[in-house]
Amino acid sequence: MTRASAFVIGLVSVAHGMSHFYQLVVAPLLPFIKDELGVSYAALGFAMTLFYAASALFQPIAGFVVDRVGARGVLTGGLALMVAGIALAGAAHSYPMLVVGLLLAGLGNSAFHPADFSILNARVDASHLGYAYSAHGMAGSIGYAAAPLFSAAMGAAFGWHVALFVAAAIGLAVLIVLLANQPRLHVAVAPAAGRASARDDARVLLSAPVVLCFLYFVIYCCGLVGVQHFSITAMTMQHGVTVAFASTALTTYMAGGALGMLAGGFIATKASRHDLVAIGGLALGASFMLVIASAALPAALLPLLFGLTGFSMGVTNPSRDMIVKASTPPGASGRVYGFVYAGLDVGSLGTPVLFGWLLDHGMPQAVFYVIFGFSLLAILTVMQLPGRTRRAAAT
Repeated sequence: MTRASAFVIGLVSVAHGMSHFYQLVVAPLLPFIKDELGVSYAALGFAMTLFYAASALFQPIAGFVVDRVGARGVLTGGLALMVAGIALAGAAHSYPMLVVGLLLAGLGNSAFHPADFSILNARVDASHLGYAYSAHGMAGSIGYAAAPLFSAAMGAAFGWHVALFVAAAIGLAVLIVLLANQPRLHVAVAPAAGRASARDDARVLLSAPVVLCFLYFVIYCCGLVGVQHFSITAMTMQHGVTVAFASTALTTYMAGGALGMLAGGFIATKASRHDLVAIGGLALGASFMLVIASAALPAALLPLLFGLTGFSMGVTNPSRDMIVKASTPPGASGRVYGFVYAGLDVGSLGTPVLFGWLLDHGMPQAVFYVIFGFSLLAILTVMQLPGRTRRAAAT
């Protein structure tokens, strides 16, 4: 791999890590926000739903913008909106102001996947895309892993307002680095005369493999939201552990996911059946989640169980991205990835309210059983996808 490709992968991965950091940075602060603003967990879950609604609505649009005007402006613009939204949420002293900040952050979140994958697919050699996807996914997991530790420590020491202000400052620093390296992120776009028609776009986006990938992301993320945003509270209620201990368990999940993606990058480069890799990882992760839900093992083992779950899920990600790449026609990366990854946000729309309702009604164990159920449904979706060879993914 050339130094130029490695630098591009690094820039895109750091930006992706910030988007994931911001998606999770609010969750550990929910108990503090609930007490100060005097709202229920269901109301806070609804606010998170609006974040994902904005991201889901605008992510396909961002994909079309990427293919027509270029990815680098969309990427930096998205990060700028997330920084502004988190800063506004940090300044909130009322529930409506918090909602506006999360809506703005959700709008910015819509930019990352179509822009990221468009840049990686164009600037990295096809034979190295498995490693690029692995690094990209690892950075996202590191962002997830860092957020609970950051928020728990900063929120306890200085309050949730300061925690979000500092989080916004970190993103601003990353944005400055991206702006200073704009030429490295340039991706040529097709001239207007050579662009696909609306009918051709619809044919691509509604093809069976693309729709199945979209459905996989929807179902997978229904459970992921429960892990990311509500598992800390659920662990404290079901197992009687402290917020700090529960945050550590969630961090091990994210760290395990990052390690799993590292291993998954090598597996995806060598594997001839990416669908089987995804099915195996999901099945193993679901098994660990069932153990957590049933409380069959002592609470002291929660970090280990969460770490193993994250690793199992993380292994699947590079193979999953290779399946999507194999279904993407030339010049359509923005549109396909924008549509497919919008499934993550669609899957996040209703579940925050569901998980918040379960907690409000004293059913923390149900949170983990529901996550287990969504993992099984995701397996059924992947089973309908055709196996993708290394050659097809690299073509």
